[in-house]
Amino acid sequence: MEYILSANNICKSFFKSKEKKIDVLKGISLELELNKITVLVGASGSGKSTLLHILSGLDKPDNGEVIIKNTNIFKLNDDKLSKFRNNNIGFVFQFHHLLPEFTAVENIAIPQMIKGVTLRKALKLADRLLEEVGLGNRIHHKPAELSGGEQQRVAVMRALVNNPAIIFADEPTGNLDSVNSEILNSLFINLKEKFGSTFLIATHNPELVKLADIVIEIKDGIIKS
Repeated sequence: MEYILSANNICKSFFKSKEKKIDVLKGISLELELNKITVLVGASGSGKSTLLHILSGLDKPDNGEVIIKNTNIFKLNDDKLSKFRNNNIGFVFQFHHLLPEFTAVENIAIPQMIKGVTLRKALKLADRLLEEVGLGNRIHHKPAELSGGEQQRVAVMRALVNNPAIIFADEPTGNLDSVNSEILNSLFINLKEKFGSTFLIATHNPELVKLADIVIEIKDGIIKS
């Protein structure tokens, strides 16, 4: 059994007011297995999104450490963390967060260009990835010209384009109908099998939970054993 991520004693609190502190994460420790789909479940407000944002380096914990590929990510300075995230971490949001002024193929190519890949090579790879998800005829469409399900598939391939160590997804089917949810669920399975991708997905979708290799439940800021 090989682990790609190890998190130790992750704590995070927010202040609702000067007097009121809310403890969202209360000392969470977990490990993620390589080439597995791990699903994070729990009620709204249980801390799923906060945990994903910390594990992916989008937010910092009050206490604790996150180690990805033997790198303690919060010991990196901001520039090195940004570079590490671009090279090793993909993130799929509930709202796709595609850049509206760019086409589908350009949106996918951007992380490659940030990495230093030439525009020609980045677009060629992005084109191939869109073919993989049945969007080869939509490469020059901007997000507003795509359906919600198509936009989310573009977002998934953007997260995958740099061949990251882990892809995080926060309620990726939350705004999709049942048909597009099923398409996206199948896509996650196919990506794991074809590319050996590792996923951590926060979801309420029972069909996606059924497809997971591992299910972790979070309740009141702690992992339920």
